[in-house]
Amino acid sequence: MPPRKSYTAAFKLEAVKYAKENGNRAAARNYTINESMVRSWRKQEDQLRLTKKSKRANRGHKARWPALEDKVESWILEQRASLRGVSTTQIRLKAIAAAKELDIVDFQGGPSWCLRFMRRKQLSIRSRTTVCQTLPADFGEKLVNFRAYCIDKVAEYNISPDSVINMNEVPLTFDMPLNRTVEKRGTQTISIKTTGHEKASFTCVLSCTASGFLLPPMLIFKRKTMPKRTSQKASSSK
Repeated sequence: MPPRKSYTAAFKLEAVKYAKENGNRAAARNYTINESMVRSWRKQEDQLRLTKKSKRANRGHKARWPALEDKVESWILEQRASLRGVSTTQIRLKAIAAAKELDIVDFQGGPSWCLRFMRRKQLSIRSRTTVCQTLPADFGEKLVNFRAYCIDKVAEYNISPDSVINMNEVPLTFDMPLNRTVEKRGTQTISIKTTGHEKASFTCVLSCTASGFLLPPMLIFKRKTMPKRTSQKASSSK
């Protein structure tokens, strides 16, 4: 028995296009394939257009709970339409809740199911599109010069390791929106909706000595200056 041939998605779409113009039987004769294959490919046209052109087969397990997966996919699209971030943990929790609504008893909603679900629905984890700052061209030279300067000063004044402190100020925001979200493959712009207060921040100061001792962290909040009550002072002086 001769081995079965496999065809790429591009070949199948080409055959479908020919069949639309000349008929299924003519496409089968022209491409030396069975007419039943042409009919099957025409039914799968939408799915073939979303498939990688060089892919040769549409293998993979079918969804065991298609209604549940359709419900979860609709929820993901609604969240992304509102520019909300979606994580795989949220997908699993939503799927478990949807399974209870649909009276599905043996659904676990584990990481492996989530991976297969995202693959079936053409979903992937994407990073939020942002414009990053670039380091200056001479940052390496400045780093070496600063390190040499510190070593010279420590030797000049005979500073002990306990008196040499490395301090780093880390800004932390009160609102931390997701930087990664589940999104349809091929989407160019990845936007995530925020509360608008993600820039309101406080500062965490982390320090350690050259001897390896960790100092307690210090938090710095933005000071709010109360307005002076000039009217009360004027009335009391009278």
